[in-house]
Amino acid sequence: MQRFEITKKVGILGIVSNFLLFSLKIVVGLIAKSQSMIADAFNSIGDVFASLMTFIGNKIASSESDEDHNFGHGKAEYIFSMFVSLSILIIAVKLLYDSINSLVTSNQVIFSYSLLIVSFITIIVKLFLYFYTKKINEKENNILIKANMLDHRNDLFLTSGVFIAIIFSLFKIYFVDALVGILISFWFLLTGIKLFKESYNVLMDISLDKETRDKIVKLILKDERVVNLSDIHSVAVGYKFILVLTITVDGNLTTFASHKIANQIEKRILKNFDSIKEVFIHIHPV
Repeated sequence: MQRFEITKKVGILGIVSNFLLFSLKIVVGLIAKSQSMIADAFNSIGDVFASLMTFIGNKIASSESDEDHNFGHGKAEYIFSMFVSLSILIIAVKLLYDSINSLVTSNQVIFSYSLLIVSFITIIVKLFLYFYTKKINEKENNILIKANMLDHRNDLFLTSGVFIAIIFSLFKIYFVDALVGILISFWFLLTGIKLFKESYNVLMDISLDKETRDKIVKLILKDERVVNLSDIHSVAVGYKFILVLTITVDGNLTTFASHKIANQIEKRILKNFDSIKEVFIHIHPV
């Protein structure tokens, strides 16, 4: 349950901080009559959405298994992370369009110290949120936290680009804003596609990665009582996997003895691999 509590805190922190940034940006943007800052303010609303998806997805994923969902609700993490990936892709396309339009029309960024200060505050906040979620994701390996981490990182690059463009505008150099926006939009597209693919793979019941699978096979065959491992299948249930095996044992063993071998193998797998939720072993005598 610690995993879900930590993810809940990440979601709440993201909602609160991004809403405060939105409020600050929209007020300063309206006062300074800066369209770029107003646009960045609504980007923060998109960040509130991403954090809200983290909170809701985590709430559903933390629900216990029931009669209708025997293996729990873990896949909710991947459904809602897919929503976050789609929001990143939408922002990327919009940013690319606006940046190209700005470059074509030679749109000028008006220098303002208030815009510079707000951008700097945003960078500091996003820098903290990025490293905070990065540290937690390395520990928990939660795709919802990862989605939030990527969202914070994207905003860090985006606002840094705005900050650089404002500084260049002081020297009457205006095209930097559009060029930085185009480069960042392509980065966003790659990030969104990668996150979407990762979520999609789990929802489509992707199998264990080859490295983990090979380690499990090696662990099983290390037991001299196992004559052969004829089948090994896996299916994702949230951030863990269900493993289905068929092992061959000496046909002269009693049913009790052969099942004892299976139970011992199951315990070893669960002990050595955190990514495995349950193990089902079929025994084939020979």
